[in-house]
Amino acid sequence: MKFRPLHDRVVVRRIEENTKTAGGIIIPDTAKEKPMQGEIIAAGPGARDESGKLVPLDVKKGDKVLFGKWSGTEVKIDGEELLIMKESDILGIIEGKVSVRAAA
Repeated sequence: MKFRPLHDRVVVRRIEENTKTAGGIIIPDTAKEKPMQGEIIAAGPGARDESGKLVPLDVKKGDKVLFGKWSGTEVKIDGEELLIMKESDILGIIEGKVSVRAAA
């Protein structure tokens, strides 16, 4: 099934983080938090401003992004768990290889 988000919404696939700490300790599944990094797999055309003009999104398909812990709505499409969120829920685009962790 193809899914195309509307307006300023995007579909994000979570990127799983390492299951080992820097010291080599393996983190069990029960202690892991859901990743806050993801890849945009589909994006809507953009939002409309007050005059009706289309304002395109800053993110595009393939971008690696960082989003809030409780952002988006979890959905299952073709058996894959994905997130649908507004562009405003995205904190930023990750450039290069970075490992981000939330402060406790």
